[in-house]
Amino acid sequence: MKRRSLRCPWLGLLGALLLLLRAGAGIAAPVDPWAPFESPWFDKVSSAEGFPPAIVTALAQDREGLLWVGTMVGLARYDGYRTQLFDIRGEPVKGLPDAYVRCLLALPDGGMLIGTNAGGLVRFDPATNTFHVYPGGPDGISDRKIFALADDHAGGVWVATEQGLDHLDLRSNAIRHVDTGSDTAPRNFSVMQDRAGNLWLGNNQGLFVRRAGNDRFERPALPADAAVATVLENQIWAIDEDSAGRLWIGSGQAGAVYRDPHGHWQPVPEFSGYRKGAQRATVRDFQEAAPGTMWIATDGSGVLAYRPGDASLQRIGHDPAVPSSLPGDAVRALLHDHAGNLWAATDLGLARAYLGDRGAFSILPSPLESNMLSDTSVRGVYVDSRGLVWIGLSAGRIDVIDLHAGLMRHLRLGGTQTLRDVQSFAEAADGSIWVGTQGLAKVDPNTFEISSSVLPALESVPVLCLRMDGNRLLIGTYDGLFRYDITAGVLDHVRHDPDDPTSLASNTVRQILKVGGEWWYSTSRGISIAPDSGASRGFRTLAHREGDPTSLPGDSVSAATPDPQGHVWVSTSGGLAESIGKDPWRFSSIGVAEGLLSDKVTSALGDGLGHIWASTSSGIARIDAGSHAVRNLSSRDGLHIRSYHYADAAARAPDGSLLFGGLGGLTVIRPAIQIDDNDDAPLAITQAVLGTRALPFGRLPHDGDTITLDQRNRNLRVDFSLLDYRSPGETSYSYRMTGLDDDWVDIPAGAKPGANYTNLAHGDYVLYLRASTQGMHPRTVESRLLVTVAPRWYETWYSKLAAVALLIGLVVLLVHLRTLYLRRQALQLQRQINEHTRDLRAANRRLDELASTDGLTGIYNRRRFLELAQLECERSREQSICIALFDLDRFKQINDIHGHLAGDAVIRGAVAVIQRHCRQGDLLGRYGGEEFVLCLPDTSVDQASEIAERICAAMAGTAVSYQDRPIQVTVSIGVTALRQGESIEQWLSRADKALYEAKRNGRNRYAVAS
Repeated sequence: MKRRSLRCPWLGLLGALLLLLRAGAGIAAPVDPWAPFESPWFDKVSSAEGFPPAIVTALAQDREGLLWVGTMVGLARYDGYRTQLFDIRGEPVKGLPDAYVRCLLALPDGGMLIGTNAGGLVRFDPATNTFHVYPGGPDGISDRKIFALADDHAGGVWVATEQGLDHLDLRSNAIRHVDTGSDTAPRNFSVMQDRAGNLWLGNNQGLFVRRAGNDRFERPALPADAAVATVLENQIWAIDEDSAGRLWIGSGQAGAVYRDPHGHWQPVPEFSGYRKGAQRATVRDFQEAAPGTMWIATDGSGVLAYRPGDASLQRIGHDPAVPSSLPGDAVRALLHDHAGNLWAATDLGLARAYLGDRGAFSILPSPLESNMLSDTSVRGVYVDSRGLVWIGLSAGRIDVIDLHAGLMRHLRLGGTQTLRDVQSFAEAADGSIWVGTQGLAKVDPNTFEISSSVLPALESVPVLCLRMDGNRLLIGTYDGLFRYDITAGVLDHVRHDPDDPTSLASNTVRQILKVGGEWWYSTSRGISIAPDSGASRGFRTLAHREGDPTSLPGDSVSAATPDPQGHVWVSTSGGLAESIGKDPWRFSSIGVAEGLLSDKVTSALGDGLGHIWASTSSGIARIDAGSHAVRNLSSRDGLHIRSYHYADAAARAPDGSLLFGGLGGLTVIRPAIQIDDNDDAPLAITQAVLGTRALPFGRLPHDGDTITLDQRNRNLRVDFSLLDYRSPGETSYSYRMTGLDDDWVDIPAGAKPGANYTNLAHGDYVLYLRASTQGMHPRTVESRLLVTVAPRWYETWYSKLAAVALLIGLVVLLVHLRTLYLRRQALQLQRQINEHTRDLRAANRRLDELASTDGLTGIYNRRRFLELAQLECERSREQSICIALFDLDRFKQINDIHGHLAGDAVIRGAVAVIQRHCRQGDLLGRYGGEEFVLCLPDTSVDQASEIAERICAAMAGTAVSYQDRPIQVTVSIGVTALRQGESIEQWLSRADKALYEAKRNGRNRYAVAS
């Protein structure tokens, strides 16, 4: 496994001090400046996978790669998707003698040795799926309370118990008691045989060793260091040897120590000996997380990560504000599996972290740690000339990351800006940082003192972006472009003029960028280009042109990014565009069809390595600048924040890392990391049921094996899994049986991978299983299983031959007597069936129309619309979805003047106007009377407002003809976006309020709900 820093956020200050100490000592500092801000991401095994809500006590991985988990309520076997539980229930030969599992040891034959709290020592036999309980007493185990198991590397196992030390010969199952000498107590907590053959015993009286070639246990020589001696004389609960030959010792109350390869005992800083007389948390286990880094599992202090030679250790603990933190601080066991995952058994469940190099990681919010964000939503990211990273957050919060010092500073705006979102930053010539929020604030670069509301004229204006041009501060807002001369104190305002095509394209200015000698303003209606930052007219506009593939793919532009080759990459609501020529500007587009997860691209950054990284509403993708090949990051790559919506929340850090702010935190991408992710984890069959009989684990087939179904049992079910345990929700599975399936059968996302066939015909089949991973290094693994189904007696060739001869005779006898009669009956019956079928289909079509559509307009009725809109809401959890509620203005007057038939004609005409502006996927329904409702999936409020505005204009410009009389009608519209956690009734209620606001403001217009 590659080396990875394990520093936790709260240790930023300590990390900075360590860097200084290392520099002073001539030791090379870590190359990753983000180490103080990165912490392991733990994924929990949940009850949805069948895992019991119990204290986890022991971990082991069998030779096939499946995880075995000991708990206080039984033993679990886990394949990444399913959990099979074993406890004291069932037949005596199958159940455990005690549900409390204390320790586990995987055996070479695929079995498992289980040490229980009161039931003794148990061996699981994979050939029969049964448990064998070893006897106690003179010819058995010293005591039924088993504390630890250890391999003797010669076909045997050391067993540490409450009343002594035993040795089990796995070949003969013979047990012998081991004399540990008069200095030891009967109770033994741990045992381990090192690579040199020395046997180490953790006893109630301290640490003991039996040297290789000797038969007597003795205490190791105690060092002069009192703290180390205190540990070695304490109860010893954990012993381990790392890859460098260090021996690690963990005690019950006095912490831990280690012995270096030269035989010298060394303390663990801050965790050796008593702390001011107070006891320390019990050390339950050790695990080498990476070469040179040891994880120490404690019962109450979480995991302590330590690298020998460091001046301090790092704590990895539970943070109630961070769901991805360690589930609990009482950690009883650790396991490094074959695929590089590190598992932690805690009192609050089982969790897994992958500690190998990843191309991305997340900095998350937590009020408990100084080196974590102070709020959830990152709205702006900026890197100043000193290399400080400024992060704009909700509620007036600003976090400042100092990579050189390994520190994060937390600031907060005051006054009227206390709870306002911080969306942008700009640096003035004097180093001061201007902050775009509701209005402007300013931060002193030396003292970090904040001046709030520095420009009263903009105090009520939400600022979307900032850009400095000399002494001129350019300010993008929802109300156009403001320009402020910070020296002269002069403010001017540039807005869109609908009568001037050379004015600013839109009043919503999301980004300001200098490209060459020109200034680009990204707006909600394209890009406005000006020759200098002082221009107020004469803008050239780049926008989407229907039918022109060389125009921008979408009008709503959030950002533009030039690359070293002179190309400009534009992030739009319709995809990512790359310039392929200018004068005029022409573009090629990259969207969902080319591999992006979403067409809504918010920002793009180049990495200097020939790639463009784009953030979207559904994740982050890497695009090869030459081939336009798209790779979407997954959680396997370290991406855990899925949604990005703010254009100014992207920047390149001084070390070349790329920063993207999203809904949930800050994503840091290290593009220079090249990861070989082609691991060899197998696609394994983890359960197989033939007919009604489940195969024992030891007889499960492997790739290329054959299984046979007899003539009585022709049903087959196989469960399978890719045993790397990483990102199980992002791994897709499929299967195919030759002769039965024309193509691969895809297993739905979220379903457990398995194949099920019933009543198979006799013959030979091949069952193919497939798993495909996602991310920067996708991998497809296939496995093949040969299936033979034995024939029943009447399916044999001789029985078929006899049956054929008999049938031929019967057919010859009856064919002349029955042929004519059967033909007449068949024809008559077919006619009746055809008539009934036609009638039934017509009736069903009519019933479906009556139940789902409005009889007057042909659009969805209210009930059907609400059903479909509810499905769209559930489908659009991470995307914006809007609704528009329409009401025809003064419709009662139309009925009163022209009659109700004219009113019906007006309603049909209004629906026709609305339908012309609907897109594929939009839902239109009649809400009641002259009210209609339109659901707009994957649509922002700005986009919905534009659609409403077009419909208002079209409706006002259309007259409905009734009996050669034109009837003019207008419409009022309420628009709103679905809020997180909001019901559809609450959603419609807010749209209704917006509708009435439009009515109150004069009709023939739309209003947006707040």
